Amino acid sequence: MLLVAFGDRSLARLRRHRVPAWWLDAKLGIFVHWTPASVPAFAPVDDEIGPLLQSGSHNAIAHSPYTEWYENSLRFPDSPVARHHREVYGTRPYASFAADWEAALEQWDPDAWAARFAATGAKHVVLVTKHHDGYCLWPTEVVNPNRPGWNCRRDVVGELAEAVRGAGMRFGCYYSGGLDWTFDPRPIATFADMVAAIPRGAYPSYAEAHVRELIARYRPSVLWNDIAWPSEGKALWALFEHYYRRVPDGVVNDRWMPWNPALGLARLAPVQRVIEAGSVRQAKRDAGLIPPKPPFFDVRTPEYVVFPDVRSLPWECVRGMDRSFGYNRASRPQDFFSRRELCWLLADIAAKGGNLLLNVGPRGEDAQIPELQVERLAWLEQWMSASRDALVATRPWVCPGSTTAEGVPVRYTARAESVFAFLSDPPATVTLSEIGSTPTTVVETIDGTPLAWRDSDRGLTIDLGMAAKRSGPEPVVLALRQVDARLLA
Repeated sequence: MLLVAFGDRSLARLRRHRVPAWWLDAKLGIFVHWTPASVPAFAPVDDEIGPLLQSGSHNAIAHSPYTEWYENSLRFPDSPVARHHREVYGTRPYASFAADWEAALEQWDPDAWAARFAATGAKHVVLVTKHHDGYCLWPTEVVNPNRPGWNCRRDVVGELAEAVRGAGMRFGCYYSGGLDWTFDPRPIATFADMVAAIPRGAYPSYAEAHVRELIARYRPSVLWNDIAWPSEGKALWALFEHYYRRVPDGVVNDRWMPWNPALGLARLAPVQRVIEAGSVRQAKRDAGLIPPKPPFFDVRTPEYVVFPDVRSLPWECVRGMDRSFGYNRASRPQDFFSRRELCWLLADIAAKGGNLLLNVGPRGEDAQIPELQVERLAWLEQWMSASRDALVATRPWVCPGSTTAEGVPVRYTARAESVFAFLSDPPATVTLSEIGSTPTTVVETIDGTPLAWRDSDRGLTIDLGMAAKRSGPEPVVLALRQVDARLLA
């Protein structure tokens, strides 16, 4: 009873924590998945993760489009990854790729990475410090009892943290608390298998020691867990309180569902069937992968899916530029975002009060960011340099947007007395049905060029002129000063 009461008091204290302004203002962050799996760097490209989970296939995760799941996919002899591995690597064990990955660090330039990330306008960078394969990207003092030495000798985490902060951004740490295949290597084909594979025994203490070490060494501004947490709530709340004492303006994500004895039943076949049926229903309802809410978190993290409207809780869409987080050499140009899609995604998310945590997946063989990803970072740099004022430190307007009277998609953000409108491929004249004028209204392009406008019974009609022609595939961005929201029927 005393432990329960203590845990309740700890949880109540945690819930008084507020997401800091730096995170709410950011709008764009960079995720980095860079593991030994980025050496073989292969996954099927048939589906994104959302449709795959909605399919209800009995071996959906064995066909994961994520290359960082390579070791798990390899455990299914008929999977695309297993067939590829036999053809290219024969019987070579997965663990051997770590040596190739470490050797490539001779070519790594963390300052160049940080400069490229900062140029996009990103405000934070989150590095995967340990993924499900259990390999640590720092010289940890916490010994893995099942695979001693399964960590990098070079302090990749520390070097990137220093470079990122030197470039004016915040640094965060991803840690896979819910899965570690050096502790539980069972093949994971379904969501139910994933729940059953959360390690117990010595693993909860091992994972907590790692996270405390990451906090002590790197003081991450973001503490990003994945899948679930292997300890019960009372231990997790104490870990969070420790984190906030060290990093008061830190942020934790929503993938810290604490272990409870009921999860132990997930290894029973009847329970697995119930879990799997429920997960498929949930994936269909969410149109993708949205984690369940744990008792405590700061921000929601939908994966490869965007919320349809403004949310009361802070949120951040996480996704790769193609269908994988880790580098996938099988990805084709058509598997990546187009320039139009990428810029519109960022505008759409910002209009709904979210951030985009866009992933970069460097190559494992030479520690370089692939050209198709560099190209997209450059697109963001070019667009953000012109449109930053309409994105960074904005908040949702009274509505996120809809379409203009001409059927053009529009999204809105706001700051102080300004409303910013993002228009996708507009004609020379558009009417914003949600906007009304005031005696002091000014309408201009984001670079300050005044535009002619007039009130109509349909809303604010704006003559874009050449502004509609010179934008290229990116959205046209307008600054609307001193306007009102119109009451719509």
